[in-house]
Amino acid sequence: MTAAVTAVKEGRLRRPKKAKASVLYDAPGPRARLRNNMLTLGSLVVVLGIAYVIIAKLDEEGQFAGRLWEPFIQADTWVNFIIPGLQGTLVAAAVAAVLAIAFGVLFGIGRLSDHSWIRVPSGAVVEFFRAIPLLLLIFFIFSGPSTIANAFNREIPTITTFTALVIALMLYNGSVLAEIFRAGIRSVPKGQSEAAYAIGLRKSGVMRLILVPQATTAMMPAIISQLVVLLKDSALGWIIAYEDLLNSGYRLIPAQYGNLIPAAIVITIIYVAINMVLSYLAIWLERRSRRARRSSAVPLDAGIGAPPAPGMAVTGRATGEIGGAAR
Repeated sequence: MTAAVTAVKEGRLRRPKKAKASVLYDAPGPRARLRNNMLTLGSLVVVLGIAYVIIAKLDEEGQFAGRLWEPFIQADTWVNFIIPGLQGTLVAAAVAAVLAIAFGVLFGIGRLSDHSWIRVPSGAVVEFFRAIPLLLLIFFIFSGPSTIANAFNREIPTITTFTALVIALMLYNGSVLAEIFRAGIRSVPKGQSEAAYAIGLRKSGVMRLILVPQATTAMMPAIISQLVVLLKDSALGWIIAYEDLLNSGYRLIPAQYGNLIPAAIVITIIYVAINMVLSYLAIWLERRSRRARRSSAVPLDAGIGAPPAPGMAVTGRATGEIGGAAR
């Protein structure tokens, strides 16, 4: 026993890792872990069996015939359908993302205002657009104004599919981002702002110099995750015939070549690749911001209200000001 303890202390042996307890359940023991592994293995076998049956059935129907995949190795298919559709998806998502971030910053800070005439309307706008299903919001923005104008015998310019999709994505995702910004700013320990007020900073200075720089590090993973959701939500423009990747790849290509299943598989792979790139970008930005600026704010994906990591402190200009006040 003594030799084993000495080996662990010297680093020659590693301590066995214990399962961590969760908020929802206790840490499983050896028997529970064995049972969970067996259930996981059994579920995997069942899923693979179902996938095999589906693929075999599709193969019997000729859905995996080589002629159905030939269009995707031809340059015309990519130049005329997939690339223009991908461009439409990325442009709509990029414009909507910029507007949604601006919307989120504006109303997120509005919800933190000390003035009720700013805080209450901001909260009402955010909760209203968060509660509306995005698909209904797209439909209403696209056809609602013209329908209302026709009821009053008025004529208004027709809203394009691009405009309707971008506005709907901005309102819905911007409302979610507003809550992310509000939660990120509130994740900064209260002592940071109290120290800033103690040295004479106004609320605008506290927000600009103390809270926002620290909260940005905490918010970054959640913001990128919501932008991934926004990119996927842009596929709903298919319902109003917006020419995006889903419309071009899942409607136009099968209509011309009769290859619905291969087209769906190719389009799915493209969407997965784009979302994986954004996910890796989120991880890279979060790590880089952590190295560049140490923050006492807790990352939003780690849970709001959790205690800050040991040794985390504010650095930069804010640290100098607060440190000067302490001295």
